[in-house]
Amino acid sequence: MLESEKMRKVLGLIFGFIFCLIFFFTPQSAFADSNFTTDYNVTYNVLENALTHVTFDITLTNKTSQYYASSYGVQVGFKDIENVFARDGGGKITPQISKNNDENNIEVTFNDRVVGLGKNLYFSISFDTKDIAQKSGQIWDINIPGLAEQKAYNSFNVKVIVPSFLGSPSYIKPDSGKLINNNLIFTKDELGESGISISFGKEQIYNFNLLYHLKNSNLFPIKTEIALPPSTNYQDIQISNIEPRPQNVTRDIDGNWLAQYILAPGKKVDISVEGVAKIMLSPKKEALSDTELKEYLKSEPYWETNDKEIKDLANLLKTPYAIYRYVVNNLKYDFDRVQNNKPRVGASEVLKNSTSAVCLEFTDLFIAIARAANIPAREVNGFAFTSNTKERPLSLVKDILHAWPEYYDYELQTWVMIDPTWSNTTGGVDYFYKLDFDHFAFVIKGISSTYPVPAGGYKVSENDNSKDINVEFGEEFAPKIQTLTLGSDFKPSYFSGARVKGNVLISNTGYVMSSPQEVTINTDFLLPLSQKISVGPIPPFGYVKIPVSFQKPSLLTNKSDVIKIAINESYITKEIKISPFVLNIWTILGGFTIVSIAIGISFVIYGIRHLPFSRQKGKDPLRGQSEKP
Repeated sequence: MLESEKMRKVLGLIFGFIFCLIFFFTPQSAFADSNFTTDYNVTYNVLENALTHVTFDITLTNKTSQYYASSYGVQVGFKDIENVFARDGGGKITPQISKNNDENNIEVTFNDRVVGLGKNLYFSISFDTKDIAQKSGQIWDINIPGLAEQKAYNSFNVKVIVPSFLGSPSYIKPDSGKLINNNLIFTKDELGESGISISFGKEQIYNFNLLYHLKNSNLFPIKTEIALPPSTNYQDIQISNIEPRPQNVTRDIDGNWLAQYILAPGKKVDISVEGVAKIMLSPKKEALSDTELKEYLKSEPYWETNDKEIKDLANLLKTPYAIYRYVVNNLKYDFDRVQNNKPRVGASEVLKNSTSAVCLEFTDLFIAIARAANIPAREVNGFAFTSNTKERPLSLVKDILHAWPEYYDYELQTWVMIDPTWSNTTGGVDYFYKLDFDHFAFVIKGISSTYPVPAGGYKVSENDNSKDINVEFGEEFAPKIQTLTLGSDFKPSYFSGARVKGNVLISNTGYVMSSPQEVTINTDFLLPLSQKISVGPIPPFGYVKIPVSFQKPSLLTNKSDVIKIAINESYITKEIKISPFVLNIWTILGGFTIVSIAIGISFVIYGIRHLPFSRQKGKDPLRGQSEKP
């Protein structure tokens, strides 16, 4: 046998091992010589400090009687490796380690020279790395490499050993492998090209501090609003502070929380919002009627459901998963679009140039095809936690914003979030059947494709590069018990023969959204004696005004009544006097005075109620697209 450099080049087996978020084993051309078969048994021993001890037990089997392998090279894409060790049947091998950009190359020269048809060479390479397991807040994520060319391996078995305190996985993507005690076992076929992602934990907690900048450049006062992160079927939100305090916080059809402000002429205000978010893996049930769901089938700017090509695709693809796979496989993420802040193009346009898309185009195309296929769909904008922006890119890196779609699942009776963008950029990781704990919704766009604007988009100038989104991992989500405060504006006295009218005021003085409840209104003689009115969820810092009316008392009624108002454990009473209308000088004078005051107040109220409303016109933070008022 010759031990020349030429022989080494012909027979040395060089494998690429490339890691980002998802990484691959890729044999180079020398392996195609087919003089050897390879069998792998790989162990990932995840320690309690999130360090992983990786061991490759490799068997090379000679397919000829003429050659042997003298060396073996491994290109390791991990940024950090330590404690590298190698050995074969002849004992310890001193590995040669070199750096290539962010990758490490490990090369070993064998002690053994194994010659002969069917003869085996056993050796192992091991090292420690921080890049397999990551503890992020309340969640542990473990990412196992996939195989770029499965046919290159005779067998490839993986065992993942996890600390016992982690318990059972929240998910395994794809859903394969066997769990035996604390060991997860995977075969070559189960690894696939995209590898395995494993997550442990029940929920993720984020603390957030958001800044919004509003300015009224008009010569008259305006009403405007900002969008707060809302509670959804995937997340619960606690708002602990809003400074300055809004006039009200309302909830729109999509479930967004909109904090309302009145700005005086020339007024500029910076608003700070603090809170905590709890992100869950599986959505809660959210039953909607057919009438409600029809709103999510309409054509909107960027969701051109009537476009011929989109309609043809809808007729061909038909199901949410088929549409998702089409978007993942046919669009290409364009990182230059993010850097150059190019405008959003929408579904029909991205079909004309499928090689230049960012997250909004992936989202727009899914929504447009889904709606054309009679599948309710809408858009979600928000924060996305990512440890690698090449594998899981963001559209606005400074404020960590991302966009993804969701569709309504009739069988589950809920909205289901998916992420075709990250499935594309990670090489096929499943973001359809299971999402993750990394998507934190700021706004939902369903009724409109352009409004509301999420936090991060409220800038007062084109050159404002301030960082307005600060999100950190939290330790616990312990909101105060929801608190509803009752009030009313019934007058102390009414004339008989006329309806008794007033309003019940319900304010949410807690930090979390209230649950749907029922307010009861009882009286002693006014009819109806008892009323029950359903009250929907009220966001924190918000209130609702419920009009209440009673039938006309008889003309000669002259007595008092007590209106008793109750909701949950809150209870208030309001005593009113019903008296006949007696025309005398005091009534005339009093009535004239009251009418004069009422007219004055009416003018003031009219002026306030008819203030021009200004939608936030700042740049869309995901694309730099200006929002039209």
